[in-house]
Amino acid sequence: MFCHASSVKGIKTLEPRISNHGVPLIYFSKKRENVLVYLSNAAEKFCRKTGFVHSGVWHKWATYGFDKDCILTLDEYYPGALEETYKGVQGCIYSAESVNVCEDGINIPYAVTSREKVKVSHCEVVEDAYDEIMKAQERRLIRVTRYEQLSREKLK
Repeated sequence: MFCHASSVKGIKTLEPRISNHGVPLIYFSKKRENVLVYLSNAAEKFCRKTGFVHSGVWHKWATYGFDKDCILTLDEYYPGALEETYKGVQGCIYSAESVNVCEDGINIPYAVTSREKVKVSHCEVVEDAYDEIMKAQERRLIRVTRYEQLSREKLK
Protein backbone atom coordinates (compact mmCIF):
# COMPACT_ATOMS: atom_id res chain seq x y z
CA MET A 1 0.00 0.00 0.00
CA PHE A 2 1.24 3.47 -0.90
CA CYS A 3 0.09 6.51 1.14
CA HIS A 4 -0.18 10.18 0.24
CA ALA A 5 -1.48 12.97 2.51
CA SER A 6 -3.39 16.04 1.41
CA SER A 7 -5.58 18.76 2.88
CA VAL A 8 -7.71 18.49 -0.27
CA LYS A 9 -10.75 16.25 0.14
CA GLY A 10 -12.44 14.16 -2.54
CA ILE A 11 -9.45 13.29 -4.73
CA LYS A 12 -10.11 10.25 -6.92
CA THR A 13 -6.92 10.41 -8.99
CA LEU A 14 -3.63 11.85 -7.74
CA GLU A 15 -1.76 13.90 -10.32
CA PRO A 16 1.89 14.96 -10.40
CA ARG A 17 2.56 18.50 -9.19
CA ILE A 18 5.75 20.53 -9.17
CA SER A 19 7.62 19.31 -6.13
CA ASN A 20 10.15 20.98 -3.87
CA HIS A 21 12.70 19.49 -6.26
CA GLY A 22 11.25 21.35 -9.26
CA VAL A 23 9.97 18.19 -10.96
CA PRO A 24 6.30 17.18 -11.32
CA LEU A 25 5.93 14.17 -9.02
CA ILE A 26 3.53 12.49 -6.62
CA TYR A 27 5.20 11.50 -3.35
CA PHE A 28 4.12 8.37 -1.48
CA SER A 29 5.26 6.52 1.60
CA LYS A 30 4.96 2.82 2.24
CA LYS A 31 4.35 3.73 5.91
CA ARG A 32 1.10 5.56 6.75
CA GLU A 33 2.54 7.38 9.77
CA ASN A 34 5.25 8.99 7.64
CA VAL A 35 2.72 11.07 5.69
CA LEU A 36 1.07 12.60 8.77
CA VAL A 37 3.55 15.50 8.79
CA TYR A 38 2.24 16.56 5.36
CA LEU A 39 -1.29 17.21 6.58
CA SER A 40 -0.26 20.71 7.69
CA ASN A 41 2.37 23.23 6.67
CA ALA A 42 3.49 25.55 9.49
CA ALA A 43 4.46 28.45 7.23
CA GLU A 44 1.31 28.23 5.10
CA LYS A 45 -0.98 27.89 8.13
CA PHE A 46 0.60 30.93 9.83
CA CYS A 47 0.39 33.04 6.67
CA ARG A 48 -3.26 32.19 6.06
CA LYS A 49 -4.12 32.82 9.74
CA THR A 50 -2.45 36.24 9.74
CA GLY A 51 -3.73 37.29 6.32
CA PHE A 52 -0.33 37.28 4.62
CA VAL A 53 -0.94 37.19 0.86
CA HIS A 54 1.14 34.72 -1.12
CA SER A 55 0.41 34.08 -4.79
CA GLY A 56 3.07 31.45 -5.44
CA VAL A 57 3.24 27.73 -4.80
CA TRP A 58 3.19 26.56 -1.19
CA HIS A 59 5.99 24.07 -0.62
CA LYS A 60 5.53 21.46 2.07
CA TRP A 61 7.73 22.11 5.06
CA ALA A 62 8.18 20.28 8.34
CA THR A 63 11.06 19.71 10.74
CA TYR A 64 11.40 16.00 10.35
CA GLY A 65 14.05 13.46 9.55
CA PHE A 66 14.74 9.80 10.19
CA ASP A 67 16.75 8.08 12.89
CA LYS A 68 19.19 5.18 12.43
CA ASP A 69 16.25 2.75 12.47
CA CYS A 70 14.47 4.74 9.70
CA ILE A 71 11.75 5.89 12.10
CA LEU A 72 10.43 9.35 11.35
CA THR A 73 11.59 11.93 13.90
CA LEU A 74 9.62 15.14 14.29
CA ASP A 75 11.32 18.06 16.06
CA GLU A 76 9.40 20.90 17.67
CA TYR A 77 11.11 24.08 16.44
CA TYR A 78 9.63 26.38 19.13
CA PRO A 79 7.55 25.72 22.29
CA GLY A 80 4.04 24.64 21.32
CA ALA A 81 4.84 24.37 17.60
CA LEU A 82 3.38 20.89 17.17
CA GLU A 83 0.01 21.88 18.58
CA GLU A 84 0.01 25.16 16.67
CA THR A 85 0.89 23.43 13.40
CA TYR A 86 -1.22 20.27 13.60
CA LYS A 87 -3.95 20.61 16.28
CA GLY A 88 -7.42 20.67 14.73
CA VAL A 89 -6.09 20.23 11.19
CA GLN A 90 -8.18 17.92 9.03
CA GLY A 91 -7.04 16.16 5.92
CA CYS A 92 -6.97 12.91 4.02
CA ILE A 93 -4.59 10.04 3.66
CA TYR A 94 -5.05 8.61 0.20
CA SER A 95 -3.97 5.06 -0.55
CA ALA A 96 -3.04 3.46 -3.82
CA GLU A 97 -2.58 -0.24 -4.38
CA SER A 98 -0.07 0.20 -7.18
CA VAL A 99 2.21 2.97 -8.37
CA ASN A 100 4.46 3.19 -11.42
CA VAL A 101 7.52 4.15 -9.42
CA CYS A 102 10.04 6.45 -11.06
CA GLU A 103 13.71 6.14 -10.22
CA ASP A 104 14.38 9.76 -9.29
CA GLY A 105 17.05 9.18 -6.67
CA ILE A 106 15.17 10.61 -3.68
CA ASN A 107 16.76 9.43 -0.48
CA ILE A 108 13.81 9.34 1.91
CA PRO A 109 13.14 6.09 3.80
CA TYR A 110 10.03 4.24 2.58
CA ALA A 111 9.26 6.97 0.03
CA VAL A 112 8.55 6.45 -3.65
CA THR A 113 7.52 8.85 -6.37
CA SER A 114 5.53 8.65 -9.55
CA ARG A 115 5.48 10.88 -12.62
CA GLU A 116 2.15 9.40 -13.70
CA LYS A 117 -1.41 9.82 -12.47
CA VAL A 118 -2.37 7.32 -9.76
CA LYS A 119 -5.86 6.06 -9.01
CA VAL A 120 -6.89 6.35 -5.34
CA SER A 121 -8.06 3.05 -3.87
CA HIS A 122 -8.98 4.34 -0.40
CA CYS A 123 -9.33 7.62 1.47
CA GLU A 124 -8.92 7.88 5.24
CA VAL A 125 -10.24 11.14 6.67
CA VAL A 126 -8.05 12.43 9.49
CA GLU A 127 -10.04 14.64 11.86
CA ASP A 128 -7.07 15.95 13.85
CA ALA A 129 -3.51 15.60 12.56
CA TYR A 130 -2.01 16.32 15.99
CA ASP A 131 -4.01 13.50 17.60
CA GLU A 132 -2.86 11.09 14.88
CA ILE A 133 0.78 12.12 15.34
CA MET A 134 0.47 11.57 19.10
CA LYS A 135 -1.12 8.12 18.54
CA ALA A 136 1.74 7.20 16.19
CA GLN A 137 4.22 8.37 18.82
CA GLU A 138 2.52 6.21 21.48
CA ARG A 139 2.84 3.20 19.16
CA ARG A 140 6.53 4.11 18.62
CA LEU A 141 5.98 4.64 14.90
CA ILE A 142 7.13 8.28 15.11
CA ARG A 143 9.59 9.87 17.51
CA VAL A 144 8.66 13.38 18.66
CA THR A 145 11.23 15.65 20.28
CA ARG A 146 9.72 18.60 22.09
CA TYR A 147 11.51 21.94 21.95
CA GLU A 148 12.60 21.62 25.60
CA GLN A 149 14.25 18.26 24.82
CA LEU A 150 16.32 19.47 21.85
CA SER A 151 20.08 19.50 22.26
CA ARG A 152 22.01 22.77 22.25
CA GLU A 153 23.51 21.78 18.89
CA LYS A 154 20.07 21.28 17.40
CA LEU A 155 18.80 24.57 18.80
CA LYS A 156 21.71 26.43 17.19
